[in-house]
Amino acid sequence: MPDTLTDLWHALASIPNLALYLGIGWAVYLAGIGSWIILQKREPAATLSWLLSLAALPYVGFFIYYFFGPQKIRRQRLRRRRSRDSLPPPPMGLLPDPEAIELACLVQALTGLPQTTATRAELLIDGGAKYEALLDAVATAQKDIHLEYYIFSPDRTGTALRDALVERARAGVTVRLLLDAVGSGQTPRRFLQPLVDAGGEVAWFHPMRLRWFWKRPWLNLRTHRKIVVIDSRIAFTGGINVTDEENERLRADAYRDLHLRLEGNVVLALQLIFIEDWAYATGGPPLHLPSSARVAGSIAAQVIVSGPDSASEAIHRAHVSAIHGAQRRVWLVTPYFVPGEAARMALTSAALGGLDVRLLVPLLSDSRLVTWAARSYFDELLLAGVRIFEYGPRMLHTKALLCDDDLALLGSANFDHRSFRLNFEVSVLFRDQTLVSELASLLEAECRDSVEVPHDRVRPLWTARLPEALARLVSPLL
Repeated sequence: MPDTLTDLWHALASIPNLALYLGIGWAVYLAGIGSWIILQKREPAATLSWLLSLAALPYVGFFIYYFFGPQKIRRQRLRRRRSRDSLPPPPMGLLPDPEAIELACLVQALTGLPQTTATRAELLIDGGAKYEALLDAVATAQKDIHLEYYIFSPDRTGTALRDALVERARAGVTVRLLLDAVGSGQTPRRFLQPLVDAGGEVAWFHPMRLRWFWKRPWLNLRTHRKIVVIDSRIAFTGGINVTDEENERLRADAYRDLHLRLEGNVVLALQLIFIEDWAYATGGPPLHLPSSARVAGSIAAQVIVSGPDSASEAIHRAHVSAIHGAQRRVWLVTPYFVPGEAARMALTSAALGGLDVRLLVPLLSDSRLVTWAARSYFDELLLAGVRIFEYGPRMLHTKALLCDDDLALLGSANFDHRSFRLNFEVSVLFRDQTLVSELASLLEAECRDSVEVPHDRVRPLWTARLPEALARLVSPLL
């Protein structure tokens, strides 16, 4: 083998004007991929990051961008719009609210989902509480169970939920399970076969299309939503997937996370989102949406959805708008903190204006690159007066924003470019003092169990400052 490589090297070196040919090839490659990237009309920082990264990877960069680069999914956007247009009129409790305040009007304009109400909104702290409540609710199902998850693992937690769904399907309950083809890609089809055999339906969101080489794969366009709707009366959403990694009753190192159990009219909004996603993923006609009137609840709630099929970045805008509208405090908790300029300006402006601004992130996330990128923004935030807390030893996976005493935003979206632009996400905006008070107590306890980042933190060049600076360069790509 060494002789073969040596002979190959000598053969290449003997080619006349090899350097010239390589230079011309590199220039043609750079012009082609550069034009492709520039025509995407993304933010200048993201465009330059892609250009610089791929310029250093001649030819190989084309395949990287082909598989992992951002995509404008016009056909998928049209297909989703057709699914949405074919839905029946919204049921009672989801009609437009002309008297909604500014933030609610913004969300309604971006998503078409008006502010509604919940009769009950329960915070479920960690996976053990979520799975227990979910299994109890599944056992009561009489008509239908709709589930949409990014990760559904074939482990003890996943098996317990699958078996509960199989039991309900055999009892005549309609069960529909929508899974992301990448997030749940390690789940074998045979694991879900008992559910199919019992009469349940399973669909996959954006399955790989590698066999059709002329079509770009959807590797980056994932459904990160976690939605369960049972009999159109109980719903679950938040940040917790179905996996032992998020079940502290099975693993001491399970993620620290937060989920929601909901009842009331807001359930219909989550049902609507599932129906739209199901129709889009299966290509079939939309499911029937219940239209019966519901009792108005005392908790103001509004579902927010975003994804690459819309350029509005609804969840991103809702975060920034809520921060700008805060009068006393802004507390943000997220496992992945890679903010854009608008989000950074909102947080620093709030702190400079005298508000109590806190950022709670993991001490170490499951991606060291993201950890470095997040820390690269700390100096700017600390200088403005933002208090930063790093939670450990468990991985913090909670995603929540708290503003003042009556506004909370919880869901599946992280505070980064991927969640705001690439993933299909869902969050719920609440205006309720009781719920916010409960969330505030939880976050205060989390901060007490965390290490506050000091202004004079020690940051060695090779292990901190340089990795953080390099990670920040590629942060628009994360």
